[in-house]
Amino acid sequence: MEENRFIRRYREGDIPWYTGRADYNLINCIDEHPISKRKTLELGCGTGDNAIWLSQKGFEVSAFDLSEIAIDKAKLKAGEIGVNVNFFVADFLKDNIKGAPFEFVFDRGVFHSFDEENEQDQFARNVAGNLKDDGLWLSLIGSADETREGQGPPRRSVYRVAKAVEPYFKIISLKAGMFDSLDEIPPKIWICLLQKR
Repeated sequence: MEENRFIRRYREGDIPWYTGRADYNLINCIDEHPISKRKTLELGCGTGDNAIWLSQKGFEVSAFDLSEIAIDKAKLKAGEIGVNVNFFVADFLKDNIKGAPFEFVFDRGVFHSFDEENEQDQFARNVAGNLKDDGLWLSLIGSADETREGQGPPRRSVYRVAKAVEPYFKIISLKAGMFDSLDEIPPKIWICLLQKR
């Protein structure tokens, strides 16, 4: 069986999305909306910076990634600063997520990593299935408005995002923004805040 590309990229150290800090889009959303101290799940948490930041803000956080290397680094980082986050390895489309239902789900570039429409639909359905009624989902999604050449996050249209999420979520806010990035010009994204129907 072929190794998952994200597992391989963490093993090879090819993680251009890594910044070493919590994403400012998450921080801004928490500041702008009444989202506080909720039972939270981060999908594709990488080395844990967003989950750790949320825990420091009083959230009860579970966070997972496909990469065991990423999760080991996240656990080490959290342990060094004395932050309590339930980090674990999981595949969101295949595994049952322990601790559900949650009140808030966050993903930084996970939804957009699925190319097939049926996988995007299943992803949105799985998020809803792991949320309490009226629970919130913040998703940072690579934008089809990005025109640069070369590598970067997958690019999704507003239409495709809405088509996948609408059966399960009300769109509270969907606005253009930029990924928190170490790039001189960060990639364009959609900042999408949703509420379970």
